[in-house]
Amino acid sequence: MFSTVLIANRGEIALRVARTCRELGIRTVAVCSDPDRESAVTRFVDECVRIGPAAPRRSYLNAAAVITAALQVGADAVHPGYGFLSEDPDFAEICETAGLTFVGPSSSLLAKLGDKARAREIAREAGLPVLPGSPETLETVGQAKSVAAAIGYPVIIKAVAGGGGRGMTVVRDPRDLSGAFLEARAGAQAAFGDARLYAERYLENARHIEVQILGDGEGEVVQLGERDCSVQRRRQKLLEETPAPGLPRELADRICAAAVHSARELDYAGAGTYEFLVDQDGGFYLMEVNCRIQVEHPVTELVTGVDLVREQLRVAAGYGLSIRQEDIAPRGVSIECRVNAEDPERGFLPTPGVVEEFSAPGGPFVRVDTHGFPGLRVTADYDPLLAKVAVWAPDRRQAIERADRALGEFRVAGRGMSTTREFLREVLADATFRAAKHTTGLVGDLKPAEVRRTGARRASCPS
Repeated sequence: MFSTVLIANRGEIALRVARTCRELGIRTVAVCSDPDRESAVTRFVDECVRIGPAAPRRSYLNAAAVITAALQVGADAVHPGYGFLSEDPDFAEICETAGLTFVGPSSSLLAKLGDKARAREIAREAGLPVLPGSPETLETVGQAKSVAAAIGYPVIIKAVAGGGGRGMTVVRDPRDLSGAFLEARAGAQAAFGDARLYAERYLENARHIEVQILGDGEGEVVQLGERDCSVQRRRQKLLEETPAPGLPRELADRICAAAVHSARELDYAGAGTYEFLVDQDGGFYLMEVNCRIQVEHPVTELVTGVDLVREQLRVAAGYGLSIRQEDIAPRGVSIECRVNAEDPERGFLPTPGVVEEFSAPGGPFVRVDTHGFPGLRVTADYDPLLAKVAVWAPDRRQAIERADRALGEFRVAGRGMSTTREFLREVLADATFRAAKHTTGLVGDLKPAEVRRTGARRASCPS
């Protein structure tokens, strides 16, 4: 096993990785920007290296600074967490060249699957269903119009280098396509340094279902069940659960089998997630493959008992997986709620500030992954995630009530700050959600201010 791992990330995921490393007896080194020098992460790890100012491109996205730090401290490996450099093939290649083990898939596989347009073709060749869309990247508005006319509206324009719900624009009216295309291209260039776009048919009111896989890089792949991630705002997730409620078991098994088949064809190494859209007729279509640990990995860990970060490290160190498919027996239901420093009544606008009160919930079968504490300064430079409140219960009814109870116990406040805590409780109370009839349109249907005035729609839910 590794002797020293450098964690190329911040916040709750950096702390999560460091904890598993400590259990394995691995020395941990964190990198930090100036605002994060007194963070929960830097207080926990064995050593910390300052790599730049607040701006991500001058710190956490500065590959040269991260590599230099890793070499200075004698690290064997680099764990990238999620976001930032986690799916950057150039960064993974630099690690490989520098003699550092990148904890994740190879740089060549990241290059294949990180290009979303290319990943569509790889999926199609492997027999996975994909939505009708552009066969190659779009260079002009004219090409976009031709593709949209062929596949039908609404369409979604996506950044080839996008991910995590960013870099997507939905177009429902042909008259809006030109402006949307130009805006999407500029946004992709600014956000990802890559202006290339592609388009595909947009599914209204679909389910967002994803499959957690682990591969050993030599053709052995296991799946740890599916997660429902349909509760989203601006195509970014707010609440996840496993197993997917209301999804026929036969359909869920077919989706999981499709993910495993594709990952085996690719000799996938490490943790990965295959993300699908499921339509109202039970058709499912691959959206993308995320080659990293997911934000929502705790729900899978809670129902399977598998430490996904530990498996990542084992595979990266050459030990292979510690589990086989027959060892995985998911039990019960788990729900995760993301408590963000955002204002739901203002379109989930981030609300930076200083945390003055922070008291995480507890009790049976409650897990809180957080980097929060009184005095934490939440800046506009980074993701506004404060904490992930995840719960386990024998059935969905109890899981919903436990999640609501845990959120009710959560105390977090600060000057000028709002959070998604109460809005998440409204989602948990919503009749459509409780009946497991919700889709990706749920958050748009809930009007936060109106719901707060009239009270959330409560109903019983299936177990």
